[in-house]
Amino acid sequence: MRALYWNGVNDLRVGSVKDPEIVNPRDAILKIRLSTTCGSDLHFIDGYIPTMKAGDVIGHEFMGEVVEVGPEVKQVKKGDRVVVPSFIACGQCWYCQQKLFSLCDCTHPKPELQEPLLGYPTAGIYGYTHAFGGYAGSHAEYIRVPHVDVDCFKVPDGVADETALFLSDAAPTGYMGADFCGIQPGDTVAVWGCGGVGLMAQQSARLMGAERVIAIDRFPERLRMAREHAGSETIDYTQAHSVLEALKEMTGGRGPDACIDAVGMEAHGTGSQYAYDRVKQALRLETDRAQALREAVMACRKGGTLSVLGVYGLIDKFPMGVIMNKGMTVRTAQQHGQAYMDRLLAHAERGELNPAYLATHRFSLEDGPRGYDMFKHKTDGCVRAVFAP
Repeated sequence: MRALYWNGVNDLRVGSVKDPEIVNPRDAILKIRLSTTCGSDLHFIDGYIPTMKAGDVIGHEFMGEVVEVGPEVKQVKKGDRVVVPSFIACGQCWYCQQKLFSLCDCTHPKPELQEPLLGYPTAGIYGYTHAFGGYAGSHAEYIRVPHVDVDCFKVPDGVADETALFLSDAAPTGYMGADFCGIQPGDTVAVWGCGGVGLMAQQSARLMGAERVIAIDRFPERLRMAREHAGSETIDYTQAHSVLEALKEMTGGRGPDACIDAVGMEAHGTGSQYAYDRVKQALRLETDRAQALREAVMACRKGGTLSVLGVYGLIDKFPMGVIMNKGMTVRTAQQHGQAYMDRLLAHAERGELNPAYLATHRFSLEDGPRGYDMFKHKTDGCVRAVFAP
């Protein structure tokens, strides 16, 4: 089959790779209908997350059609149209029973690569380095899905492919981030980032009852999407003298009740701290440019909640003292998509959440490297590049 694979830092290629096969009786093979780029992919493409190997098929956000099932699969059958959360869960371990699916104890085949850094391994994820399991990714014609009865969700007839696609990762990540905020009526939620996850976090905060949502970004077309699709108030940080001061002014001096970081380790910004991070990251003395995260910590009101969705590694100058002295609650995780999928599909079926507008650019799989280049550099207003094999 044809697939998009990693060949080295900032070197993506399309070529022929081995077709996936049923390995476990609870596996299925999916024919990919659509897959999409994700900002977290850029971290290993740019070389900040190691353990990639040349030839690794990338991609973790996808939907498709079941073409083959193992003998113990009960919930789906050949021909079903399904969406699959990006983290792989067994459904049986203690963490899965607690609905902490991205922390599954049983789906990481290479725990020795994570334990030195994290203490314990997380769940495996499709197409996202050997440190996260080394599973083949979704930018391909076909993919093997383990634990199908836990990880495959049938797409209702009234939900389009492009809507279902983003229920794989962007929507559940954003939805989880809003859920972490414990939103109460009248709350103000600030969201750093108007990419796919940030926009989904903003819309989810609205669905959960936030009175005001404030979005921070620098791209006019993304800020426009925030206003049009999430009803957000917006701040262009390149035009504001200080994001902190702007948020204080907008909230009567108190600050947002909750702040969501939907940016992660390659944040852009202004000022001396941003320049410091750029230099240290370029020299590989730290992996992260934590501009958005630091701003969110500073901006959140006393006793407020910080929800961290951005991917991070090793941060320099993290303001832990601010969090402690302000009595903040911090919640973070890789997305527990299986816990939210039924709700998200219901929202989509009722027309309350339709993330299809994130698909600003569509490519064939053969044009995958060009799609990622456009996505990475945000040219032509690209929010997400979608691939159709």
